[in-house]
Amino acid sequence: MTDSQFELMTARYQFIVGAAYALVFAGGFLLARTILAEQESRAAQENLSDRRDIKSSNALVQMTRPFFSQYVVPMIRNRPFWEERKRVYRRKLVSAGLRDELTADEFVAFKVFNIFVFPMIGAFLKAGGFIDASAWLILAAGVVGFFYPDFWVNSRITDRQKKIGRALPFIIDLLALSTEAGLDFVGAIGKVVDKATPGPLVDEFSQLLKEMKLGSSRSESMREMAGRIGMQEMNSFVAILVSADQMGASIGKILRQQSEQMRIDRMLKAEKAGAAAASKVLLPLVLFILPAVMIMIGGPFGLGFIYPEGVP
Repeated sequence: MTDSQFELMTARYQFIVGAAYALVFAGGFLLARTILAEQESRAAQENLSDRRDIKSSNALVQMTRPFFSQYVVPMIRNRPFWEERKRVYRRKLVSAGLRDELTADEFVAFKVFNIFVFPMIGAFLKAGGFIDASAWLILAAGVVGFFYPDFWVNSRITDRQKKIGRALPFIIDLLALSTEAGLDFVGAIGKVVDKATPGPLVDEFSQLLKEMKLGSSRSESMREMAGRIGMQEMNSFVAILVSADQMGASIGKILRQQSEQMRIDRMLKAEKAGAAAASKVLLPLVLFILPAVMIMIGGPFGLGFIYPEGVP
């Protein structure tokens, strides 16, 4: 065997060995990729099944969740375009009390999904003869569908804030009574959570208690609670409590003063609303009730002048 033939055989052997190593590496990579893909698919299916079991207060979310969770959420997840908006939506969902019903990804997916759902509903109603709308109007329903989740969440936030505002003075009274009875502030919160009527404010105090038990400071937990609720009254209440805690003042006395001040503010708001209602009633009174009264009173006199000898 000549040297050239030996070098050729050596080169072929090295090529075959290298190709074998490459094939083994590629096969291992493909096998690992397949196993990981199956695990991700299984985890996604389990997560989807868990999300399907969650009950939503919105019927449209409940009906369409299997579709937008499975098909739309993967398309918008980890997209830079939506990341900033999802931070805002995440905060609004918490303020609306929907933290356990929807994630920020699902909320964005629900908005995008409604762009197609609302025109489909409009087309179905038009085909059934229930509405008479043009094609452009049906397509424009997609815009309404995109903004519908925002209207829904904002209404939930407003309703939740009203409930918290009504319950706040009574909860503060319970906190004041508990601290005056000898409990510390954390113990007073626990007593309120156990004994008070369930509601959004009690849920927030329960979350506050959990955060403090997990090691978060009292001031940080209370500021986080005020941020979740997003009410001026709660912000003022938390700011005063944090200041009193830092200065070492009596929490019970501060709570009692806050309760009385909130009741005074509520009375002032009720008086203001009553004064505004009187001016709002004036316009329909002049337009509808006053003309009817004038006809009843002046009608007989007018007929007497028109027909002096009596109505024929």
